Amino acid sequence: MIGKTAVDNSLSNSVQKKSVIETKPKRKISIPKLLIYTVLIVMAIVCFIPFLMMLVNATRSNEAILSGFTLLPGSAIVENYQTMMSYINIWAGFKNSLIISVLVTLLSGYFSALTAYGFAFYVFKGKNAMFVFMLVMMMVPGQLGLIGFYELCKNLGILDTYIPLIIPAAASPFVVFFLRQYILTTLHPSLIEAARIDGASEFKIFHTIAIPIMMPAIATMSIFTFIGSWNNYIMPLVVLFSPEKFTLPVLMGFLKGSQVAQNLGSMYLGIAISVVPIMVAFLFLSKYIVNSISAGSIKE
Repeated sequence: MIGKTAVDNSLSNSVQKKSVIETKPKRKISIPKLLIYTVLIVMAIVCFIPFLMMLVNATRSNEAILSGFTLLPGSAIVENYQTMMSYINIWAGFKNSLIISVLVTLLSGYFSALTAYGFAFYVFKGKNAMFVFMLVMMMVPGQLGLIGFYELCKNLGILDTYIPLIIPAAASPFVVFFLRQYILTTLHPSLIEAARIDGASEFKIFHTIAIPIMMPAIATMSIFTFIGSWNNYIMPLVVLFSPEKFTLPVLMGFLKGSQVAQNLGSMYLGIAISVVPIMVAFLFLSKYIVNSISAGSIKE
């Protein structure tokens, strides 16, 4: 009798839960949200169209490009590639740009994080003055010191090398400023004090505590650092003289001034090859942008 009552109670409870689930109102998409999604989709399509045109035109002949735009790829990609390679070795420039950009990104990320960590949690004489000076230097265009930088590289004997393109770019005031503001909102000083009490060295604290916490911001700044180094045109043009050391933007500038410029398909193909690393870097690191922006939005 007791077992029958328990079974009846369980059946009645399940029926009540089922009725509650069935009577639960369905969520409806509001009109403002629908309009927002529609606008975002249209904007995404508009932003994607130039890349699609670039990829499609890279496969078409010069006559087909001049005749009008179409979404269907052509069959002249081999001819465009052969025409482009007859004037420049684009893969040599690709390799040079990749080496410089990767080294600049790694060095800038590490040393900027180290500098930002020092500005955020260490107290020393002249700290505020140095930080203000760094902010002032962040506002000065780098092109103003181009002549002086060339003379300095000439006196040091480092012209026609990658050193002037890598070492100065590793010191980025904006990256230091961004990482300092980020770590102040995400890393509590009590964690550092606890690590010191446990006997951890300062570099161990930086590598095991600060770096993992700062990684979203470092990855975010790495995207912009890589893109800026990859697209850098004026500095390699000034300090590099050997054609085999030219970066990809410099080679693309020479390509634009050669007879290949009359073949629009070859130009589009060269541009498509040059933007592939930027798209790949942004694709793999873009998720960190949201994390770095939302950091500190929740107040403890």
